[in-house]
Amino acid sequence: MAERPNAVAGTAAFGKFMQVLQLVADAEVPPSAADLVRASGFPRPTLHRIVAALQVEDLLCPGSRPGTLALGPRLIMLASRSWGRSDLRLAAVEALKALRDQTGETVHLAVPSSGRMVYIEKLESPSVVRMASRIGASVDLHSTAVGKAWLAALPAARCEALLPGLALTAHTPKTVVSLDALRAQLADVRQRGWSVDDEENEAGIYCYGVAILGADGTPVAAVSVSTLRFRQRRDPEAAYVAPLLAACRAVAANVAATPILGDVSSL
Repeated sequence: MAERPNAVAGTAAFGKFMQVLQLVADAEVPPSAADLVRASGFPRPTLHRIVAALQVEDLLCPGSRPGTLALGPRLIMLASRSWGRSDLRLAAVEALKALRDQTGETVHLAVPSSGRMVYIEKLESPSVVRMASRIGASVDLHSTAVGKAWLAALPAARCEALLPGLALTAHTPKTVVSLDALRAQLADVRQRGWSVDDEENEAGIYCYGVAILGADGTPVAAVSVSTLRFRQRRDPEAAYVAPLLAACRAVAANVAATPILGDVSSL
């Protein structure tokens, strides 16, 4: 993971701390210090100093297996407070609940962050079979309904400027991995007003996405409805897309009434 340029003194060290926290957060199973050395590329003594400092501040703690690490209680407390007080989430939550209840499917609210989309709310489907996504997870722009909805709603020049920097990772055999194909998808999204993820991010999962626009018309977030391919309804536009569009219009109205929310649209 490459370090970002630092314009402020001290941010290089802070960036290393954040990189270790991100590696622990993104790991599928609690990592060991050796795992973090390999993933970060830091010398072993440097990694051990970082881990020790994070543990002193309760930002890391022992994992579920001996010798492993997990996010600490202080970090989880801070994240919980931030999530609970999120103005955007509060502006959206009632409309999202109504959308989940109307469709019977899982609903996500995501915002752009560092060239990806981050889920800041997830409302589970009442179905027994549920998705593995979680609040705080980041996902690619090119392979998700929320990402494509957000990209397509950007001013054309800004969208085009972002595309060459996308990794276009293939998550499934259906993932679009060429810029020309992605541009064609985004053109379709602009024309019809909503995006799809046709098992492009996760096998068996089909999603519909719509951007939430700020008062100036630029996208500040995106909402998706996710269903399992095998139980998708016969008329998806009526079952999923129409309620999704209505929910996003309701959230956009709340966003327009809260000007500070326009600040979340930047990458």
